Amino acid sequence: MNKNYYDILQINQNASPEIIEKAYKTLAKKYHPDLQEENNKKEAEEILKEINEAYEILSNPDKKALYDQNLKNETISQENYDKMYVQNEELEYKKRQLQYQEQMEQARQKAYHDAYIQDLKNRGYRIKYKKSIKDYLKGIISIIIVIIILILLWHVPFIQNFFMNLYENNESIHYAVDFFTNLFN
Repeated sequence: MNKNYYDILQINQNASPEIIEKAYKTLAKKYHPDLQEENNKKEAEEILKEINEAYEILSNPDKKALYDQNLKNETISQENYDKMYVQNEELEYKKRQLQYQEQMEQARQKAYHDAYIQDLKNRGYRIKYKKSIKDYLKGIISIIIVIIILILLWHVPFIQNFFMNLYENNESIHYAVDFFTNLFN
């Protein structure tokens, strides 16, 4: 129930039937579409529909009693609201405390792990981390990219000439290249 008919008619919840009728007539006259300017007629029609709906409920004693009971069930007292607010604040505080404790524990574990690794390194141990498939894929992709770049550079004439001159004029490079080409042939 999201509409408060008492607010729509601008009256108190304890209003008498006479006051309800008077408020209805005043508002119905004020928002009647025939008495509005052309650009406000649509809005006035919507407001008048709500006013009529509110009056239909509040002018009928049985419907009004049922509506009042539903309204009472929906609303809570200020005391209950305050209790719920305090409980909510306490829960939020506990939640923040738990988050802080988790962060502190994670920081402590990381610091302990880092100190342990550093101690092992200081004692001369080499630390090897297990590589994941993702790490291997990154390495393979990097090698493929380097090979593609080298192949593209080989097709640039002055770079090709530079390496050919280096191969022909330097004996150690000449022997190394020949060794590897014979190894793969």
